[in-house]
Amino acid sequence: SALLFDYVLTGPISAVSAGQYLAGFIEDIARYLHHPLRSFPDNSFAAAFACLIALYFWRKNIQGIHESSQKALQIMTITTVMVVILIIWCTITIFRVPIQVPPSPLHPGVVPLTKESLGWLHGTWISHLTWIILFVGFGHSVLAMSGEETLAQVNREIEHPKLKNLEKTGAVIFIYSLLFTSLVSFFAVMIIPDSVRPEYFGNLIGGIAMYLSGPTWARLGFRAFVVLVGVLILAGAQNTSIVGANGVLNRMAEDGILTAAFQKPHRRYGTSYRVVNLIVGMQLLTIIATKGNVFILAGLYAFGVIWSFALLSLAVVVLRYKDPVNREWRVPGNPRIFGKEVPVGLIVISLILFTTAFVNLFTKSEATIAGVSFSALFFAIFTYSENRV
Repeated sequence: SALLFDYVLTGPISAVSAGQYLAGFIEDIARYLHHPLRSFPDNSFAAAFACLIALYFWRKNIQGIHESSQKALQIMTITTVMVVILIIWCTITIFRVPIQVPPSPLHPGVVPLTKESLGWLHGTWISHLTWIILFVGFGHSVLAMSGEETLAQVNREIEHPKLKNLEKTGAVIFIYSLLFTSLVSFFAVMIIPDSVRPEYFGNLIGGIAMYLSGPTWARLGFRAFVVLVGVLILAGAQNTSIVGANGVLNRMAEDGILTAAFQKPHRRYGTSYRVVNLIVGMQLLTIIATKGNVFILAGLYAFGVIWSFALLSLAVVVLRYKDPVNREWRVPGNPRIFGKEVPVGLIVISLILFTTAFVNLFTKSEATIAGVSFSALFFAIFTYSENRV
């Protein structure tokens, strides 16, 4: 249930983010033409755009048109070009114009512990515990590594040798997260003025592009390139979420957890259209309910990501206990205690993930209510359906 919540939220947050980038670009173009759109509904525009993307890929998945690995590789190549240009241009800007150096997080007041960041823990003695604050920060930053979660959606399509290719894919995602996701946050603080930065919270890269050193036409051209890349890669993530959730639900139907009615083929295309309808229907409902607010979606998505990570790690621990055979690769840290190998490294990782998940449970109130409700609903559906099979 938690994993499906994660998959379902991947699509809306990706599609809405694409809409936010496009909305920001339209506003900047209007400002450049001296016709600023003072009451432009960014969130509504992003929500409408996201719905169109979801409906487009709903149609494609009903028709059974699969993702193209070649197209995905081309999008990654274009994205890499954009990332390289961004890092180089930002570096040049930092040396050419006055910048704002990010303050040390150790200074009092630099990291405000507000009700928004602490949720139900705000005002309690627990919120003053340093280790709790560390896990709160880790929980808020877990989205930076959300690309790792995509491996769960595409691992079945990874070619042989799967382990080596999984390691390479994980390394690529880690490098992107380290050199791109984190750097964007620092560049945004350094380059975008404090007074206007909140306008670009939904599309930080677009904001950075508008405050780089150089002529306006060059900055607008790069901004258009950023929007193109963003829409391509984020729209692709919308499709990946449908494919991933479709695969999970079909697997559950094959294992007898869901009834065979979910797998009834489409009359014309032979696809499991009922599963696709269910997934896209929930995604559209999520987009409309959140009104395109990327912060609410991010909180919901973080709930799904951290709980799916935690439960998957627990599943691996249980698997190591139930099937203690030699494996091609294991998490380091497996001492032998009384002649039996104990996966200490794996258990430590699982404990860290569960601690973060429980801290998130109390600090992201809206995400907790929505996530628990969704998971409970699907758990009830799975239980009822499994008993009917």
